[in-house]
Amino acid sequence: MKKIIPALLLALALLPAADAAAARQGKVRFDCEDPKTQSELNVCADRKFSAADAELNRAYSQLASRLEERWRAGLKAAEVAWLKYRDANCEYETALYEGGSMRPMLFSLCMERMTRARTAELREQLKDLDN
Repeated sequence: MKKIIPALLLALALLPAADAAAARQGKVRFDCEDPKTQSELNVCADRKFSAADAELNRAYSQLASRLEERWRAGLKAAEVAWLKYRDANCEYETALYEGGSMRPMLFSLCMERMTRARTAELREQLKDLDN
């Protein structure tokens, strides 16, 4: 019995991460317009972040393709540094919720928020090239 309880607790702790991974693979289907459980909220927040990340990648690619090689290297270095900052910042912002069921949702919301802000910055830089 002593071995079963820790194993059961570990399995329960891993469920939100497993749900998010299954959702990314298209195995879990539900309506993100009206999520019912914390697990669904976590998955929906992860989907929003994934969409924001795809937009960021498009904006980055558009900007990089318009830059001369010497400026492209600077953009790449800035982007790598920004990604590290974003990830570390969201880890910090959600550290208080470590081990809680809503932490994955809060982490994804932070990642989405920061990613959308960075996308807007890159789009502004792209507009500046046109001026």
